[in-house]
Amino acid sequence: MKGYSTTDKGKTRDINQDYIYSSDEPVGLLPNLYIVADGMGGYNAGDFASRCSVDAFVDEVRKNKQPTVISTLSEALRTANTTVLRYARENEEMTGMGTTFVAATVFPDRAYVMNVGDSRLYLLGDEMKQITVDHSYVEEMVRKGEIQRKDARIHPKKNVITRAVGVEENVEADFYEIETDHDSEFLLLCTDGLTNMVEDDEIRHMVKKYAKEPQNAVQKLVKRANEYGGKDNISIIIISLKQE
Repeated sequence: MKGYSTTDKGKTRDINQDYIYSSDEPVGLLPNLYIVADGMGGYNAGDFASRCSVDAFVDEVRKNKQPTVISTLSEALRTANTTVLRYARENEEMTGMGTTFVAATVFPDRAYVMNVGDSRLYLLGDEMKQITVDHSYVEEMVRKGEIQRKDARIHPKKNVITRAVGVEENVEADFYEIETDHDSEFLLLCTDGLTNMVEDDEIRHMVKKYAKEPQNAVQKLVKRANEYGGKDNISIIIISLKQE
């Protein structure tokens, strides 16, 4: 398996507050590690939050000796959360910063996924399935039946998230263990700069179209998001599940 990634500031933002990490090689006891984070906060604070959280997370994974994958991810997330929160408290200009966080590690027959916020992970095969559930105001409205799923992408409060790393003393993540059977071809991690611009069906079509050239698919998706307005930073990791 192999990861293909890129990040782009989009068409309207002055800086890129997204941060990505992609390692096909082992990180600590994990066989590989892929992370996408979308920072929030004042000028440069969101940029710092995403980068700081990922760096702290990866450093903790490298030295962690927890007995299970989930406990390893959990401990690393606690460290990342504490680190970002400490910087926010010690630096007035960083007050209120935080970041979304979606991470995955992939084994031959399964993947372990963790998320906080509204950055997503999808499983692509014959269909495109969103694995993570957004921690957002709009997602809660959809669950309550207050709005339709098709209207969520254009709702004025679509960017209001209900969980983030580095905002409170304790951070609550969701964890998923998913089987990657013979029909599974790719995992896709991304920030909402992609999913708010490009609909799922078009994302799936483009990934399938360039299935033999995943890095080309990554670049084409960024280009398409920018063609549709590029209103936010765009970060993407596509993981080919085929055994190299």
